[in-house]
Amino acid sequence: MLKTNLVFYFGLILVSVIWGINFGVSRWAMEVFPAEVFVFLRFGLALPILFLILKWTEGSVKVDKQDLIKLGVIGFVGVTILEILVMYSIKYTTLANASLLNVAPWPIFTALFAPLFTREKMTLRLAIGGCIAFIGVSMIILGGKDGFSLNSDYMLGNLLALSISLIGALFNLACMPLMNKYSAMRVTTWYILFGSIFLFPITLSGWNQVMWSELTPVTWGAVAYNVILCTVAAFVIWNLSMKKVGASKANFYRYFVPAAAAVAGVLFFNETIWIPQIVGGLVIVLGLLWISTERKKVQISHAKAG
Repeated sequence: MLKTNLVFYFGLILVSVIWGINFGVSRWAMEVFPAEVFVFLRFGLALPILFLILKWTEGSVKVDKQDLIKLGVIGFVGVTILEILVMYSIKYTTLANASLLNVAPWPIFTALFAPLFTREKMTLRLAIGGCIAFIGVSMIILGGKDGFSLNSDYMLGNLLALSISLIGALFNLACMPLMNKYSAMRVTTWYILFGSIFLFPITLSGWNQVMWSELTPVTWGAVAYNVILCTVAAFVIWNLSMKKVGASKANFYRYFVPAAAAVAGVLFFNETIWIPQIVGGLVIVLGLLWISTERKKVQISHAKAG
């Protein structure tokens, strides 16, 4: 099973690394753009690229009218709401708290709720491997200099960060039935369209805060990284890979995000990486290897894209 889906597991790792590095890349852009404007630029500029690729690769961009409401809800939850929650969770708690509560429970919620959306089942190997990987990601986040704080001042941010894991898991799982009918590319393109439409009104007060004269090649590079890699490439690769290996397994690969973010901090901002974080990265790899070698007992049929 591991050899058969090796390219898809590699895709999940690649996307997680791209998203992890983006913690550092986005810092440069946030010096010029308000957060909600930057998020809208990320998804809004990606849309024409996604539709062009969809038209070129599949010959059409259409979806059935009865699926538009589903795609609209998924886009509103998975792009508009989720991205706003990410912004405010970071604002109201520490980065360590946000990272741990955002990333760590997400795959666990996915595995727990997967039977409601798919034929995936929680297995002993998945549970053991998930626990090992959870320990690893906790070592990476808690092993940094900031650590985890239970200060009551951070309670709102902590709750928001935890809600991201729950909502994000349900968002991923809600995509799966649609990806049995359409390609991952088609589903991704349409829910990003709706998410961007709902996101735009939130940005209206932020455009006049942008200091356009201060935009540098580095800033535009950060925008390009977010549009081309973090959105167009990452969302399509992630959804395609998730469709192939299953949502429960795929989401445990999110544990590479904080590992990549820690490395990005070292490369871009001269931050220090600590020994527990290095050990945590190795523990994550062990846990995910254990998960990936499980044989898939239930095959889910995929209808041809319409």
